[in-house]
This record gives sequence, structure tokens and C-alpha cells, in this order.
Amino acid sequence: MAYVQGFVAAVPAANKEAYRQHAAGATALFREFGVIRMVEAWGDDVPDGKVTDFKGAVKAQPGEVIVFAWHEYASKAAALAAFEKMMSDPRMEDMGTNMPFDAQRMIYGGFVPIIEAGAVGAMGYLDGSLLAVPEANKDAYRDLTIRQAAILMEYGATRVVDGWGDDVPDGKVTDFKGAVKATSDETVVFSWIEWPSKAVRDQAWGKVFADPRMHSDTPYDAQRWVHGGFAPILDA
Repeated sequence: MAYVQGFVAAVPAANKEAYRQHAAGATALFREFGVIRMVEAWGDDVPDGKVTDFKGAVKAQPGEVIVFAWHEYASKAAALAAFEKMMSDPRMEDMGTNMPFDAQRMIYGGFVPIIEAGAVGAMGYLDGSLLAVPEANKDAYRDLTIRQAAILMEYGATRVVDGWGDDVPDGKVTDFKGAVKATSDETVVFSWIEWPSKAVRDQAWGKVFADPRMHSDTPYDAQRWVHGGFAPILDA
């Protein structure tokens, strides 16, 4: 994988199965366009934040659940080619006429992985995150995440990916920059940690937080870190 399209949306809890079916029905089409992996994950452990959080990122309403999702591509060129096909294919227009959520509040963007540790395998749970990192701190952030990814995998994580913002558009209602209150000199990072199960994840985090190797100065404002735990409902 060399490029990621990341998405966050708010979906009515009552529409969970309709959303899953909608996403599953699009899998073959997206594969045709060039997506090599498509993941949709349903909010399970998504905390409220003091400064930022996933609910605020998409202006979630009472009764709505956060969905964290992404498409993986072999290259940025493949992602751009897929976008062109999506914009011109009438099947996409048909798909958009019956969305089981408010697409105007969905946030999306393109990201270049700066770290990809581990391998794709059976995934039972994931942690998703959004960050605003000063552009000048890109190397420091990469070095930190490389170290932390190794520790996370010691405790059971199977894959860790951090994507550096590459094509992150401004939105009319919501967007990634607003989600993390990014300033003009900051870049949005879209990242996730894959686990074999929620039980492994829950046990691991206690050990991770207690590990002194995880405690160091962060090259970003941790108060604006948006994070949560998600259960995959589609991994294709």
C-alpha cells in the first residue's frame, strides 16, 4: 500500500445494517476502480474529548455512531485514477441517491503512509486516530511512531499505519482540519492500529500506558488528539 483515502462519518445507530449493506454493495465497484483494501469500522469505544473528539469532528447528533473507514491503493496515481472513474461512472451517482447517513458531514482526504508496520491479516478490532502535527516536526513524528509501533506490536497489535496528509480538502460543513483544529503550519495525520480482537486490545493498552518506553515528549499537541476504538463491519 502506498496511498490511503480516509473517511469519518456519523451514521444513525438504527441504520447500522443498512450502512453495512450499502458499503458491502460498493465493494466490487471500488475494487474495479483500483481499491486494494476497503475497511469500514463501527464506533465502539469513542470517548468525548475536552478539546476535540470524533463526535465533534462530524457534528454527530444524538443517536448517531461514528464510522472510521479507509480505502487502500497501490499508489497515489491509482487513487487519482479511481477518483476520475468515480466521478464519471453513473453507478456512483445511483449509489449516492440512497445514502443511510448524512454525507455532507462526512470528512475525507488522501494520505501518504509514513509508517506501515506489520501485515494485513485477520482483524477483530482497531483503534483510529486523527492528529495535527507541525509540518516542521514530520521527521520527529515519524521517528516517534516507529518506536511506538514496535512496542504496540510487542503487546499484540498486528499492524500500525500512520498517514501524512497529502490531499486534505476544506469542507463546507466538516473537514479533517477542523476535526483536529489544525493551524496553517500543521498537517493532518490519519492513523490506525489493528488488533486480532478487542480483548487483546484492552489488555494491551494497560501494558502500553505502563511501559516507560512510551513516555516521551510528543512533537504535536496531544490535547487535540482524536481517538477511539472501532469494531470492523467490513474488511474487503
